[in-house]
Amino acid sequence: MSDITPPPGVPFDDETWRQLPGFLDNLPESVCLHVWADEAGEPVEREAVRLAHVLAERSPRLSYRLFPRRENYPYYPVIGVMGGTSVESRDDGLRIIGLPLGYQLTSLIAAIQAVAFRGQTLEPATRIRLSRLPADADVAIELLTSAEDEWGGVAAKTVFGMAAASPRVRAFLIMTDLFPEAAQRYSVTALPHVVVNRRVHFSGPPDEAALLRHIGLALK
Repeated sequence: MSDITPPPGVPFDDETWRQLPGFLDNLPESVCLHVWADEAGEPVEREAVRLAHVLAERSPRLSYRLFPRRENYPYYPVIGVMGGTSVESRDDGLRIIGLPLGYQLTSLIAAIQAVAFRGQTLEPATRIRLSRLPADADVAIELLTSAEDEWGGVAAKTVFGMAAASPRVRAFLIMTDLFPEAAQRYSVTALPHVVVNRRVHFSGPPDEAALLRHIGLALK
């Protein structure tokens, strides 16, 4: 594999490919990508497996595992970003629904970093407030975005950081260009769009304080 140019078909431009070691090789903990997909199925599922394989080859801190489709997942592929290795992993509740392309390749990197740093990509005050969530709190954050949504990566950094920092938070990035019905379900007119517990909605890239406020509203 060349260190200068990505393998044919890999969705990274040359510059991003050269920068990947700086993003991935110095992670404080290993990360494993769990891919739920049919390797012989739809092209996007095959490409998700290929992407995980290429990233695992690119960085010694990354590995991946392939799992068959699950009945309770309505969309495929699904990429779970886990702490640990392919032998033993930790689920922090980070999922990417669909093949991350375009700007959302940045979101995948953000998810990997959030897990490896256990949410320390967030401000200390944010981590403290997350630690004070009620013990029975169950927060599900859906981030609807697309390959062309430049601000989606900014939103993903915050959303994934919160899931990695708190066991009470789960985060799901949904590629609406692959699954437009997800956007239709929430009557989304602008991206990125964030939904907390299917109750509280807002559009635009949230800063940490704003997302904490919306989590509070969703838990009332």
